[in-house]
Amino acid sequence: MHLVMDLALPYTRRPCSCDQKAAKVLGVPAGSPLVAAPKKLSLRILQDFSGSNGSLEKSSHPQGVGPQVKDGDRGIHHQRRDVNPGGTKRSKLAALFEHPLYKVPIPEVTHRDKLFVVNPMEKVSNSKAEMVLPTGKTAYDTYPAWLKFHVGINRYELYPRQDPLMPALIEDLATLKIISSVQKSGGTQLKLIMTFPNYGQALFKPMKQTRDQETPVDFFYFSDFERHNAEIAAFHLDRILDFRRIPPVSGRLVNITQEIRDITTDKKLAKTFFISPAGNVCFYGECSYYCSTEHALCGKPDQLEGSMAALLPDKSLAKRRSWRSPWRRSYHKSKKAEWELNPNYCAQVRETPPYNRGHRLLDLIDMTVLDFLMGNMDRHHYETFEKFGNDTFLLHLDNGRGFGTHSHDEMSILAPLQQCCRIKKSTYLRLRLLATEPYRLSDVVREALASDRLAPVLTEPHLRALDRRLGKVLAAVGECLAKASWEQDVVVDDVAQLQEQEKRTPA
Repeated sequence: MHLVMDLALPYTRRPCSCDQKAAKVLGVPAGSPLVAAPKKLSLRILQDFSGSNGSLEKSSHPQGVGPQVKDGDRGIHHQRRDVNPGGTKRSKLAALFEHPLYKVPIPEVTHRDKLFVVNPMEKVSNSKAEMVLPTGKTAYDTYPAWLKFHVGINRYELYPRQDPLMPALIEDLATLKIISSVQKSGGTQLKLIMTFPNYGQALFKPMKQTRDQETPVDFFYFSDFERHNAEIAAFHLDRILDFRRIPPVSGRLVNITQEIRDITTDKKLAKTFFISPAGNVCFYGECSYYCSTEHALCGKPDQLEGSMAALLPDKSLAKRRSWRSPWRRSYHKSKKAEWELNPNYCAQVRETPPYNRGHRLLDLIDMTVLDFLMGNMDRHHYETFEKFGNDTFLLHLDNGRGFGTHSHDEMSILAPLQQCCRIKKSTYLRLRLLATEPYRLSDVVREALASDRLAPVLTEPHLRALDRRLGKVLAAVGECLAKASWEQDVVVDDVAQLQEQEKRTPA
């Protein structure tokens, strides 16, 4: 399905969520705790400036809908929140997003910085059927949530902070009628492309493991299962880290019979359905790993959990470039990659385009932090939107091999940070913030995931592992700082650069 859009909307700058309080804290006045203290970063910035008691996210479970939670799991599903002196519960997640570190403005978004510039008076047409959404004149307000998401993408972010569109898009992924299900080509494991009546599409990854199962110790990283709950958790973790580089994901309970088997036009997929000896509906599709009768996906009797990820714009409309990660693993049972053998490997990476200029290397280290917190060893490539050249964010796609084990921290994932000893100041400060009790990483992730229809998404051991791994990331930065002559050689001040760009923006 391809969308043809006439690109010509008059420029409208996205509203900036920053306020005077944030500007004050983030370095405009002299002596600001965020940009001052050249010798040592001050912990004063980690205090709570918000005073907000409202919950940012509420449960989307309709009454009586959703998987049943066993008695032993209720402690997992429960949202832990601080209780203020008035006795009311206070959302840590809402307080986090009100913190000044989550109000740092992005640079001005010009026409050239938008992925699409859409004329709201033009029709949105489909290559197979002309469609006017949903009335004669297709104003932006009438676009479905998935199209608004596509139109909002720019050079600096996949979606804005506290995006008012996000709840509607997540709800659509979880509830809209599925009118088509076909297997996605490529990849090593089974994935389906599902289509909605409003022409939106989502990538469905089915449940392969229960929440409490860990990756078998004898599995290689390249033969690990892809987990649906990892995709859900990765989206929320990425947002909590303020990267916002993973497309929205929602959990969903799918009826295999009605929403896959009976409506698929994929003949190869259709041939793989069968009824198990227990009377459950099963299928396995075609792929490189785990697509066989022995590894079939079975419902109970036909209900199957999965993750639904919003698709990015079709590549015919918005080309993406795939980049091989410099720290890609060998994907061999015995051979090691060069970075595993050469401790000075980063020096040659920093001399190689596009890592020799701009913020590409720092963006890759952001991705490294995300992967380490999830335990994802499978980051062999990443993508960017071709329109924006090298000066744009990295897309953090395909996170299904995260959260496979909570009992082991794979330190080799941190190699880019440890070998290059560089990290963005904004990232470092947010990581330090998430290590403090008022904004504890495990607590805010638990609260965010509680809104998903498949909650509990992660078990408590996985949530505790997030805090433990965060401590190891901060320790790695601390070791780099101890070796460096100047703090700015390690902690690169991107905050001051953003403030300077904001000052130059015309009122």
